[in-house]
Formats: sequence, C-alpha cells, structure tokens
Amino acid sequence: MDRPGRTRRRDPHRRADQRRQDRTRRPPEREHTAAGRRGNPQTSDSFLREGDPVNVYPFIEAENASGKGTVKRACALLKVSRAAYYTHRAGPSARELTDTALTDHIAQVHEESRGTYGSPRVHAELQAQGHRHARKRVARLMRQAGLAGRTPKRWRTTTIADPAAPARPDLITRDFTCHPENINTRWCGDITYIPTWEGWLYLATVIDLASRKVIGWATADHLRTDLIDQALRDALTQRRPAPGVIFHSDRGCQYTSAQFARTATDAGVRLSVGRTGQCWDNAVAESFFATIKTELLDRQPWPTRTRAHQAIFSYIEGWYNTRRRHSSLGYLSPSAYETTTHPATEPQVA
Repeated sequence: MDRPGRTRRRDPHRRADQRRQDRTRRPPEREHTAAGRRGNPQTSDSFLREGDPVNVYPFIEAENASGKGTVKRACALLKVSRAAYYTHRAGPSARELTDTALTDHIAQVHEESRGTYGSPRVHAELQAQGHRHARKRVARLMRQAGLAGRTPKRWRTTTIADPAAPARPDLITRDFTCHPENINTRWCGDITYIPTWEGWLYLATVIDLASRKVIGWATADHLRTDLIDQALRDALTQRRPAPGVIFHSDRGCQYTSAQFARTATDAGVRLSVGRTGQCWDNAVAESFFATIKTELLDRQPWPTRTRAHQAIFSYIEGWYNTRRRHSSLGYLSPSAYETTTHPATEPQVA
C-alpha cells in the first residue's frame, strides 16, 4: 500500500493505450428509480413539464376548479405568473386575431407576386385592397411568417463597344425622372443573355423612361443588329410616337451600327448613347434586366428557347407592365401610372 502524499508508481507492464483507456473511462450512470423521480416535474413521466403552458395551464384550471387550491398557490408552485395564466384563459386578443387575418392576406399577396414582393410592395398592394395597416406591421408579420422578397444580383458589364463607331451625344445624362409629360418622348434599351439547354437566348427591350413600361421587346438566338431592330420596330408599332423621340442605349456595337442608325432615322428617332463602361448611364434598362432575372429567369432552368420566350412574354405582358408595383411610380404599375396620370396615351399618328 502506497504512503500518503506519494504518487503511485506506474506499472511498466501496462501498455500506453490501456492506461489512456482507464483515464477516459466514465463511471457507470446512476439508475433513476421511481422514488427518485417522485415530485420532480422535469424528470417525471407525468403530464407536468416546467415552462410548458399546454400542460401547466390545464393543471392550474383543474386545481382551481377542485377547490383544493388557489390560482395563486398553483402558479407559485409551477413558477408561472398569474398574469400569463389569465392571459391564456382570456384567449387571443383582438390585435392577435387581426394579425392572424392580416397574415393570411399578406401570404396571398406574396404568392400572387410569385414570391418576389417585399414588405413595401406588399404594403402598397394591401392599401390598394382597402387594408389600412402600417408598413412596419406588415414587415413584422412577414418576418414571423418567414416571407421575404427577392433581391437582384450584382450587375456584370457585358457590353462590347465598337471603337470605329461614330460619336453620338448623351441626350439623357442620367435624368431618369418619371413624369407624365415625358411619356413617349424618351426611351431606352439594352440586350441581355439567358442560358437555356439549347444555348443562349438573347433579349432586347425598349422601355419608356417616363413610365418604366416595356413598350417593345424581342428575343433571338443571335446577337445581330436584327434583334434590336425588331425590338425598336415593335415599340414604334405599339406607341406610334411623334417624330423626335429619344432612344438611349449603351455603346454596344449593335446600337452604334449603321443598320440601326438607318432604322432610327427612317422612324424619326434620335439616338443617344452613354459613356463607355458606365452602366449607370443606362440604369433603367439594367434595372429591368436585374428584376426579370431575379423574379423569373434565375429561379429555374430553361430546357428550350421557346419555353423561355413564352415565360418572358407572360412576365412582361401579364405581370410587369400591368400588375407589378414600382417604387419609382408611387407603387403603381406602369399601365396604371399611364392611365391615371396621362390618360392620352393612345398611339399617336405620325
């Protein structure tokens, strides 16, 4: 037997792994008996659990109804405040019932927007339906319901400029103000790329800067000037503007080509271009592409160009122009903005 105060001598015949196993071996857990669990609501198998109002509140009600105890004593034993018990007993408040009904309306609006609306647009849509609630309340209920809008990705520069193209002025100079008097006087356009299993699909658009409405667009499997020619001709057919309308674009080789210049000159359109490498000079067109990719194109793969074209048609003509609310338009859709602020938006005969 070792002396007190002296360390025990290590057995040289025991392997290191055996000694390490002895050090890490845990003592056997103590078995719990029924007597040891008696009276402990956390370890017992009864229906009482501390902090569980579903089980605690019925017990308090039963004790109070039996006449053997009081609410005060039962709440003290179960560590539950009497205010919480009486609140549970009274049922949901009027505000909670209103929140529940409002959450259902919010979920419906969010679903109709294809899951793209955030709290500002949901709030605007609810106001249009006659619901008068604060935007912060809508935002809080959306967070509680796990609903959120979609945000666009960062822009990437894809413009290929033509160094030999003739110089053209910038007639917009980043003035993208929405005003009813400027409808059918200033347009902008650009091209974007859409991946499909069949290859790239290219989308060209023409947007009215005053109302943010897509007034002309075209798709193709090529990047020739014919693509933007078709988009501009579509806009001219739809709007029939007076001579002198401005069309603004970047310095892409298609927009600075001689073919596009002839098309614009024949239609009485004045061409305007931004600076090289400055995507903000054509911010409205870039913003639309970011929106359509966030809300539609980047959310699923596209097996064929035809299916992508059909989806783009449904988005632009059935949602973006007619129903989607724009913050720059006072949360009106482009069509509603033109109708309410500029009733005379019928095509003009040149």
